[in-house]
Amino acid sequence: MSLSYSCIYGLRASVLLAGRQEDGFVTIREISNELEISFHFLTKVLQRLTNSDILESYKGPNGGVKLAKDASNITIREIIDCLEENFTIPECALGLPIFQNHEACPFHEDWRELKGKIEKAVDTLTLHELAERDKKIFISNR
Repeated sequence: MSLSYSCIYGLRASVLLAGRQEDGFVTIREISNELEISFHFLTKVLQRLTNSDILESYKGPNGGVKLAKDASNITIREIIDCLEENFTIPECALGLPIFQNHEACPFHEDWRELKGKIEKAVDTLTLHELAERDKKIFISNR
């Protein structure tokens, strides 16, 4: 259930763009430097997000990328679905088969609850919410 580097970097860049939505287009070089991510790798990731209409790009000397719609209308699920082939959370944390009584392992009930919380967060959290949390973390760590 781990996320690929493409997805992690796409999420990080998207949160950064959400926090700077008023700035308009931000250069990929600037994002790359700020997040300490390889420029060439990040370019490929952002291109996929642009092709999925999550980002909008502008070419040229003052070019860059920005969110294609308001950050409060983009969920984490949209980013993950764009950048992950088959994102699934396993039914059993220990990899055991699920039986009809759904009690395949001693961790089953706890895992089912955690899995539900993760799925809800991925489906409902928006880039805006994460950007607001990011601002609080940044300010408190000064």
